[in-house]
Amino acid sequence: MSVSPPEIKKVVVHPLVLLSVVDHFNRIRNQRRVVGVLLGHWQKNGSVDVSNSFALPFDEDDKDASVWYLDHDYLENMYGMFKKVNAREKIVGWYHTGPKLHQNDIAVNEVVRKYCPNSILCIIDAKPKELGLPTEAYIAVEEVHDDGTPTSKTFEHVPSEMGAEEAEEVGVEHLLRDIKDTSVGTLSQRITAQLLGLKGLHSQMQHIHSYLEQVVAGKLPVNHQIIYQLQDIFNLLPDVNLLEFIRAFTVRTNDQMLVIYVASLIRSIIALHNLINNKIQNRDLEKQEGKSDKDKKKDDKDKSKDGDKKDGDKKDKDKKDDKKKDEKKKGGKGDAKK
Repeated sequence: MSVSPPEIKKVVVHPLVLLSVVDHFNRIRNQRRVVGVLLGHWQKNGSVDVSNSFALPFDEDDKDASVWYLDHDYLENMYGMFKKVNAREKIVGWYHTGPKLHQNDIAVNEVVRKYCPNSILCIIDAKPKELGLPTEAYIAVEEVHDDGTPTSKTFEHVPSEMGAEEAEEVGVEHLLRDIKDTSVGTLSQRITAQLLGLKGLHSQMQHIHSYLEQVVAGKLPVNHQIIYQLQDIFNLLPDVNLLEFIRAFTVRTNDQMLVIYVASLIRSIIALHNLINNKIQNRDLEKQEGKSDKDKKKDDKDKSKDGDKKDGDKKDKDKKDDKKKDEKKKGGKGDAKK
């Protein structure tokens, strides 16, 4: 039998915390997991709003789980500086990158409880291998044994979800826009998102199936709250055998197929139109290149003619000069004889 504080009903983790934890995990490469402190505040509806975090120096022995180290002084100094920046954020718990619970988590949680009595543990998987939220929240409770043995500390699961304020949503949207693959179309992204959603739904259905099988086999006790929730889920399923549903589904499918068919025709016509325009443009360019080649040849021919004419005039001039020189020489000889 477990007794948990009634005020904590769920844990809301903000995107800034996930980014900080992933950055902390990628910077520390020589450890299996990293540890840090969660900052936030308690809501009136019983939820814990985790809005910030900071890393802690932490080390542990892989062989002996009871041997571990956490820097208390660093924790107090960092919390003091964060408190000066935002006094509204208080220590609400701690995190590690798991990906599962460890044997010394109870001991570490007892240290954090000195700063926060109802400390929560949030396991954030920095390298998730399955679809779904990468966060799992727990709270330490006293487990009372039926055989009269002393009570012991254990962790009880608390529902967790993602939440963001308006400023954080804008930042995350810009971040996703920067890392988005521009070579992939919007339709492809929507189909990929739907496939991921179906895979997540399939994994959840497998969990439900496994749980019901264990209940039927007597391995797990019947939890009426879970059974009521499953009944609500089944009641929300549409009646696929209803004639009106079949007709509406067929009409909607036909409408979508018609839009796809018309879009394919338009895309083919546009592609053909672009091909014709490309052909016309190439033909005009070839004509312009042919004209430019002819003009260039003509200019070269005219230049060669001008050059030949100049050479001929120069030769004639040289001949006249030579003739004048000869005449002068002859005239000089005649005067000498006289």
